[in-house]
Amino acid sequence: MGQISQQGKVPDMAEVRNRLREIVGASTNWQDHQQVLAERASLSQYLAPSQDQLPAKRMKDSMIEAHLPLGSQPALREKYLNSHNSDLDCLEVLICYSHTWNEELQRSPLSIVTALVDKIDMRQNIIYPDCDIKCTGHVTWVGKTSIEATMHMSQYQDGAYTDVLDATFVMVARDPENKRAAFVNPLKPEGPEEEAIFHQGEVNKTRRVELSTASLLKVAPTAEERTLVHNLFLNTLDTRRVSFRGRILPPNSVWMEDAKFKGLEICHPEERNIFNRIFGGFLMRKAYELGRANACAFAGCRPTVVAVDDILFRKPVEIGSLLLLSSQVCYTEGMYVQVRVHSEVLDPLTRQHNTTNVFHFTFHLEKDVPAVVPQSYGESMLYLDGKRHFDGTMRNHC
Repeated sequence: MGQISQQGKVPDMAEVRNRLREIVGASTNWQDHQQVLAERASLSQYLAPSQDQLPAKRMKDSMIEAHLPLGSQPALREKYLNSHNSDLDCLEVLICYSHTWNEELQRSPLSIVTALVDKIDMRQNIIYPDCDIKCTGHVTWVGKTSIEATMHMSQYQDGAYTDVLDATFVMVARDPENKRAAFVNPLKPEGPEEEAIFHQGEVNKTRRVELSTASLLKVAPTAEERTLVHNLFLNTLDTRRVSFRGRILPPNSVWMEDAKFKGLEICHPEERNIFNRIFGGFLMRKAYELGRANACAFAGCRPTVVAVDDILFRKPVEIGSLLLLSSQVCYTEGMYVQVRVHSEVLDPLTRQHNTTNVFHFTFHLEKDVPAVVPQSYGESMLYLDGKRHFDGTMRNHC
C-alpha cells in the first residue's frame, strides 16, 4: 500500500482489487467472512477521536493511475465483455484509502463505502473493446467523514489517449464494523489549481444540499413547473366533452404508464464487495441495462448514454436479496430520453420493500423521439424531476 501512496501507479484493475483486499483484510473465501468481521472489529482502537488529530494530506497523496490493457492483452477482452465489472467503484475506493492511509498500520480501520455517484459524463460515445484504457483519479474535496473523488478515463487510439468519461463519487468513512461514521484526514490544497479544484468540491456539496432541499418529494413545484404541468393536462383534454376525466393522447406521444420496464435480480455471492455486500457497480450495471432497454424499446432505435447522475446509495444490499428494478421514461426532448430506475429490496418473509437506490440516465437517440405524457399527479412529479435532471445534464455539456 505504501507503494501506491508514493508512486500512484497500479499495473492493472486486478491489482486494484487485490490492494483493496490487503488494506481491509478481506478474504476471497466466502466461508471466512465471519472471521474477517471479528478481526476487523479489533481495529476500532486505531480510529481518530477527532479530525484534528489526523495529519492533512495532499491531492497527490491519493493520485492513482491504473490500466486496463484490452489492446495489448486480448485475453482480457472476453472477461470484460461478459462479466459484471465494478472497476470504477473499486478505483474510487482505493483512491480514498490512499488518502487516509496510515503507514504505521498494516490494515486500515476504516470501512470506506460509496454514498453517492454525483455524476458520470461521457466524453465519447464509443468505448472500444480492443484498445487500452487508462484511469487516473485523486481526492478533490474532504469533509469530516466524507470524501469526494474524481476519476478520468481515457482510451488509446491512433497513437494517443483520448478522453472517454469523467466520474465524480462521494464516499463515506465508517468504523471497522460499518456501524458509525469515522473521521478522515483533512485535505490541504497546494497552489491555485488545487485551490480551484477544492472550491469546486465545496460548490458540488452546496449544490447537492440545495437539490435535496428542493426535492419534489419534500416541496411543491415552482410556479413555472406548475404551469408546465397544467399545460400538459390541458393538451390531453377531449375538447368534445366538458369533462376533466376525458383524456386524449396527443399526436406523436406516449402515455408515461406505457413507457416502463421492470426486472428482478437475485443477488448472488459472486457479486459481493470486500465487505461482503453487493457491489455498487453491479447495481449500477443492472440498472443501466434495464434503463437502456427501456429507452431502446421506447424510441425504436439504439440509445447512447450521455450522463449518469445523482445516484444515492440509500441502503446496502445484502447477499441473497431479491432486487426489484423499475425503469421509467420520465422525460423526452428532441433526440434525448431521460430514464429513472428505482431499485428496492424485497424481504420475502415480511414482504417489506426497502428502497436501495434511484438511478438517473440521460440517453441520446438516432432520431427524434415521441413525447412522454403524464396522467396522474405522481407521474407529473416524475416528469418534472426528469426535466430537472435533463436540464442539469445539458448545462454541464454546454
